[in-house]
Amino acid sequence: MKHYLKINFLVLLSISIFACSYNKEQQNENVFGKQNFDFNWKFKLGDFPMAANLNFDDENWRTLDIPHDWSVEGQISPENTTGNDGGYFPAGIGWYRKDFDISKELEGNKISIYFEGVYMNAEVFINGKSLGVHPYGYTSFEHDLSPYIQYGNKNTLAVRVDNSQQKNCRWYSGSGIYRHVWLKVNSPLHIANWGVGISTPEISSERATVQVNTTIQNETNQIQSLQLITKISNSSGEIAGKEEQEIELKPNGKQVVTQNIEVTNPKLWCPDYPNLYVATSTLKKRGENIDQEENSFGIRSIEYSADKGFILNGESIKLNGGCVHHDNGILGAAAYDRAEERKVELLKAAGYNSVRTAHNPPSEGFLEACDRLGLLVIDEAFDGWREKKTTHDYASIFDEWWQRDIEAMVLRDRNHPSIVMWSSGNEIIERTKPEAVETARLLNSYIRELDPTRPVTSAMTSWDQGWDIFDPLMAEHDICGYNYMMHESEGDHERDPSRVIVQTESYPKDAFYNWKMVQDHSYIIGDFVWTAMDYLGESSIGRYYYPGEPEGQHWKQDFYPWHGAYCGDIDLIGWRKPISHYRDLLWNNTEKIYMAVREPNPSEGEIKTTMWAVWPTWESWNWPGYEGKPIEVEVYSKYPRVRLYLDNELIAEQKTGLDQEYKAIFTLPYKKGILKAVGVQDNQELESCILKTEKEASQIKLTADRNTIKSNGQDLTFVTVEVKDSDGQLVSNADNSVSFTITGPGKIIGVGNANLKDETAYNVHTHKVWKGRALVVIKGGKEAGEIKLKAISSGLTEASLIVNLAE
Repeated sequence: MKHYLKINFLVLLSISIFACSYNKEQQNENVFGKQNFDFNWKFKLGDFPMAANLNFDDENWRTLDIPHDWSVEGQISPENTTGNDGGYFPAGIGWYRKDFDISKELEGNKISIYFEGVYMNAEVFINGKSLGVHPYGYTSFEHDLSPYIQYGNKNTLAVRVDNSQQKNCRWYSGSGIYRHVWLKVNSPLHIANWGVGISTPEISSERATVQVNTTIQNETNQIQSLQLITKISNSSGEIAGKEEQEIELKPNGKQVVTQNIEVTNPKLWCPDYPNLYVATSTLKKRGENIDQEENSFGIRSIEYSADKGFILNGESIKLNGGCVHHDNGILGAAAYDRAEERKVELLKAAGYNSVRTAHNPPSEGFLEACDRLGLLVIDEAFDGWREKKTTHDYASIFDEWWQRDIEAMVLRDRNHPSIVMWSSGNEIIERTKPEAVETARLLNSYIRELDPTRPVTSAMTSWDQGWDIFDPLMAEHDICGYNYMMHESEGDHERDPSRVIVQTESYPKDAFYNWKMVQDHSYIIGDFVWTAMDYLGESSIGRYYYPGEPEGQHWKQDFYPWHGAYCGDIDLIGWRKPISHYRDLLWNNTEKIYMAVREPNPSEGEIKTTMWAVWPTWESWNWPGYEGKPIEVEVYSKYPRVRLYLDNELIAEQKTGLDQEYKAIFTLPYKKGILKAVGVQDNQELESCILKTEKEASQIKLTADRNTIKSNGQDLTFVTVEVKDSDGQLVSNADNSVSFTITGPGKIIGVGNANLKDETAYNVHTHKVWKGRALVVIKGGKEAGEIKLKAISSGLTEASLIVNLAE
């Protein structure tokens, strides 16, 4: 369910771009609502000042649907101004245009356009009239179109998107209208945008109080008498509570109406049981509906202290977290709902119970998926404050825009039960100056004013330079975010026993140390690794490199063709690296034994790793050229001991308990065969995993994450491409080039692999696999039917796959 949903859809027919006729009899039947405005836009890259005008000729412009990111469609190049931060993708200026009709019978109502996210500097025009520029690319915004609408005639909405001033971001931002767009029609008497705030101040096992604060706007010149009815429904649609209230609104004014609704025997929301309710807010005038809005929410409580840690619904919980950027890998920044949902599914499957949205508010679809699937969220406002990190970043607009962007984050997102903390910033440059304390007080106080139910943090670091100078800044936060500073936490606790600490960023290689620190100290409530997933931009962070390749950390120089970050537990196409299995094993008991092989050093020298890297380790026992040479095998296990076999011959047995960090490393000369690791308890072999040397590549296998998708023009299926041998085993060193064709009511919108040095564009339909794998993303059309994907590669048996589009 959409977090914000206006109904009913009768009005959607009347305002359709197809100019259907308007039925006056519908005016008294919930005719107000919002319409998805994603389809049939015209787009052209470049600057066209006359494109704002109503009668501009866009006949030769490209027709496309939103979400759209033009940067990911381009070719990476060291000449592109985004540079290493932006992944060397193109940026620039682009224009979008869309024609639509509004029925004359709707004159006198409020017509507005709502953008979930445009990157960046979005100037919106209606019929040639500029409505202003929204600079920040990560917050949602709305414009009132009503004064400029031509009722009964064609209207043109135009959007100029300017991402040409580079650099403006320290990671890949994408370019364009990359999140959903909505056209809204409201009565002059209506619920304000983001006007419903829901909290649960009192909770017990028998009952919960749901407090609903509804902001109602009267955009008429008269006093208005209304009725507000709020119903609470459970996941089965049954009414769990209801309250009605009579309201009198002053002319041209706003009023916040507070309703406290009791829900008996509430089902609480938590990561393991993400129970959701729906609040339906209805405005009536003289017995007739004039506005209605639905908001999903969860009933849950949050507490935190240095003594007890983080408490959710009365129970202690550790935040096993990771940071994520907003991109969707080979789709770039395009925020398709299914791509956002898949991201949450991947995080949950890898053992995470929490995520930090570094360093900006995420899409609404991402938060809705976190609500439904059960993932705790730190929602972060921006990367910095007044002092810049890149030439054209948020610092240039901070003073003018911080309040509006904080409101956009908190008011938009406050009803999501998944959000348990707000973050007002990340590693601010001015952090050692007294002015930073003043700014933190300003920001954090305003966040608490908008939402007093959640703690506020921000991520701080000193890189070991005068850490205790941060004490006054820390004091302005409810929970103190440490980036890479866990080693200071015990000393800090002695100095300030009341401080609650969360490590907001950590190095992947320090997984055990950070896990142990969180386990052993109640005042450390969790750890968020940098990062949970690989991402575009911040190029080459987390890289490992071979003899002869340039040395150094990612900020030292450009390492093109690296165009992304390899520090994630999950790679760019969604596959879990061995470090992910190790971290999951520490956090959870879902996986008790896992085995991978450390890549051996080549004959010409040693592999080297950077600060955010771990040693390249693979699920492979296929190392041609290393016969007879020593190979290291890593086994992660919650069993007290493990045994390693090669072709059923015992190689060795080792302890793998807490003192060994639940890890054993075996060294043995390489030879082809079957490698088996076995978990041992009380001298009994209980569980095993194997790696087997592969044969030559012979076939392609295609596996869709969903074989049936919706025919709504937006739904996706992610198809994993694997090169396999005659036994059906993945060929782990395969790099075959594979070509893809598609027929039926769908299209390919992304093809790629996890190799962040591969220069092939993600919109090209021929791509190499890397380590045996690639990914194809298919978007379905608007008609039911069958989509057929076909994959061919020289020397391999071809493969095909059917995806069904259902109504």
